[in-house]
Amino acid sequence: MQHVFMTGPSSRVLTILLAGGAGERLGPLTRDEAKPMMPFGGIYRLIDITLSNCVNSGLTRIFILTQYKALSLNRHVREAWNILSPELGQFIETIPPTRRRRDTWYLGTADAVYQNLQSIEEERPSQVLILSADHVYKMDYRTMFEWHHLHKADVTVATCQTPPEDASRYGIVEIGDDYRVTGFEEKPQHGNPRRSRFNPEMCSVSMGVYVFNTPVLVDALLEDAEDESSSHDFGKDVLPKLIRRCRVIAYDFIDENRKEVRYWRDVGTIDSYYEANMDLVSVSPVFNLYDQNWPLRTGPVRMPPAKFVFADEGVRMGMALDSLVSHGCIISGGKVVHSVLSPGVRINSHALVEDSILHANVWVGRHSRIRRAIVEQGVLLPEHTQIGQDPEADRKAGHTVTDSGIVVVHNASPGVREKRARRPGPRALRAAK
Repeated sequence: MQHVFMTGPSSRVLTILLAGGAGERLGPLTRDEAKPMMPFGGIYRLIDITLSNCVNSGLTRIFILTQYKALSLNRHVREAWNILSPELGQFIETIPPTRRRRDTWYLGTADAVYQNLQSIEEERPSQVLILSADHVYKMDYRTMFEWHHLHKADVTVATCQTPPEDASRYGIVEIGDDYRVTGFEEKPQHGNPRRSRFNPEMCSVSMGVYVFNTPVLVDALLEDAEDESSSHDFGKDVLPKLIRRCRVIAYDFIDENRKEVRYWRDVGTIDSYYEANMDLVSVSPVFNLYDQNWPLRTGPVRMPPAKFVFADEGVRMGMALDSLVSHGCIISGGKVVHSVLSPGVRINSHALVEDSILHANVWVGRHSRIRRAIVEQGVLLPEHTQIGQDPEADRKAGHTVTDSGIVVVHNASPGVREKRARRPGPRALRAAK
């Protein structure tokens, strides 16, 4: 398909990534940095997925609205995404809260955009694409824009099909015969949620992806800002009002991941974040990192290749099975199974790591057993550490344990140490041998 919406002076599109949320349901992982900076697939950050979608879709005028603990996010965007040409009018810019329109921090997703209306109007876009910076999916936004123009929409809402039994987890979009949005139902708890216009056996859920004609967006935000009863959220406040007087159209998500099941994940909880990473390590991954036709980009990892040490089978063997092992990792006589290792991880002799996510520079001591865990960056686990074997013992040790049994080990947990240097000191090195 030839995409034409990006051509011509009347089709200037501005993309806005909402990246300011605190990600409280991902705590304690978001204690020190923003949710869009959570590691994903070893070398990536969550924001890399959405930015890759934008660049792959030919969208090169991007504002990233930041707020919560944004230093590392700002640095990552500056260092990893300086790939566009200002001479051609291309940019990816992070915009912190400036309190231009009210003396508060962002009060919601709509308020974040409202407080940056001056920056938006200076770019004079004909349409504005609004995205969350922390979802995992592959989408060519050009196809959504073509649908928007075809149906002469004022606003287009991207939707994804989900089974009715899962509808209680999402906001359901009610769609009329002409694809016009007629209503929203937030996390329906009854057994008969509204079926999708695109597939009568499924429900359509909102993906948090919106195309607005700019005048419609500006008027809606100005009205919402004056409503003292509003929570200033697009899904809860702005869109329900617009469907009564504007042409709001639903778009059915076309997945560039090209698997049997459409892949879209809102990784807003520890369990969903864990599951999205585990989707990457199966023999045939549900989410494909290796598709050269839809590349995922990030900054260069300036570390040596991964290394696997010792092969005296029966005693110890450095090996990894069904796992993602990033740059700079050393599997020194330990074993890794069905896990994701970020750069600089060290697994020492006789240690076993299963079904786990280890963030950068984690050090696992000898004879340790780590199972169904997320270990935060820089944690040093002493010899004989047991994680994921006994939930009550993990809770008593100060770790966070979800209802499904995922254990989060963070730097403030008792019994672990923080590896502040990239390489441990001489005492830690001797202890690991």
